[in-house]
Amino acid sequence: MLKLVISQTSNKPIYEQIKDQIKKQIIEGSLKAGEALPSIRVLAKELNVSVITTKRAYDELEKEGFIVTVPSRGTFVAEIDREKISNIGTKEIEEDLQKVVRKAKLLRIELKKLIDMIEKLYKGDEG
Repeated sequence: MLKLVISQTSNKPIYEQIKDQIKKQIIEGSLKAGEALPSIRVLAKELNVSVITTKRAYDELEKEGFIVTVPSRGTFVAEIDREKISNIGTKEIEEDLQKVVRKAKLLRIELKKLIDMIEKLYKGDEG
């Protein structure tokens, strides 16, 4: 069952919020391959957003291979292999780490200290 929470105050565009939340639910397995998604119009009405917004989210998800649209039948979660999901996650982590590294360099934080910070966070010791 698709669950979406849209924030009107977020800096992230609404179509991106929709796309990211659907993608997350597919990756986590709460949306299963073959599961039907609401039509673009129904989703737009449920979320009180424009049909153009939901169409853009669905178009991007389809381009990325997360959903498939079957004419006259609807939109469904695509079959995705775990390796592809793992690669997508790794790529996203690398992008996040690039931002962290740029900021650390800007603040002249040494590599060793940065690695120590990451290790603490990874192990759950945030203090």
